[in-house]
Amino acid sequence: MPARSNAAGPHALPPIAADIAPVGSSCFTLLPSLLGTVHGYDKGEEIYGDDEPADYVYEVISGAVRTCKLLDDGRRQIGAFHLPGDIFGLETEATHRMTADAVTDTTLRLVRRKSLEAAALKDIGVANALRTLALRDLRHAEDHMILLGRKTALERVVTFLLEMDRRLAVAGMFELPMCRRDIGDYLGLTLETVSRVISQLHGRSILGLSNARRIVLRNRQLLGAMAV
Repeated sequence: MPARSNAAGPHALPPIAADIAPVGSSCFTLLPSLLGTVHGYDKGEEIYGDDEPADYVYEVISGAVRTCKLLDDGRRQIGAFHLPGDIFGLETEATHRMTADAVTDTTLRLVRRKSLEAAALKDIGVANALRTLALRDLRHAEDHMILLGRKTALERVVTFLLEMDRRLAVAGMFELPMCRRDIGDYLGLTLETVSRVISQLHGRSILGLSNARRIVLRNRQLLGAMAV
């Protein structure tokens, strides 16, 4: 992980001349000349805030990021978790609609939004990749809306575990970067409910737990049926 910036302020960026690296995945791959700034964030550090200028688009190199909205009554709704290889922060407006912060120590690649938009005007491949990214975000938002509005607590937790298995599993096992309170704020459940459902699944030998975050899904077919 690159050295973290000592610049003042939670959103201060290192000089553009430092930590320069070519952007390496998704729409960024289509334009090798497009450069990004690599920057490290400590666990819990804010990357950008709600209603702040959306001047950069971000790619997760390592670690994990959550985007969330803090409600007026103090409750928090997490909209998405972004994992290595994911791109986030692309907005339709000039400002961010949510806050983003690092779930763990995290390394991101930052690309100026104006540079990406200019590239899309010149390169149809970049434009199509940005369109695919926007449609993927829309599908996630629709799926999340259905999950929160229509699914039971059991179905929500199972759906989440299957998603994390798909995105994180190595040799049949995955380790969650987020805590159970984060999971609850993503699923619209309490910490206690998330823990109870996971314990029930473990008790039925549907999943295995090496520790609170390291999980093996022992019966994906049954879990898939439970998530519907």
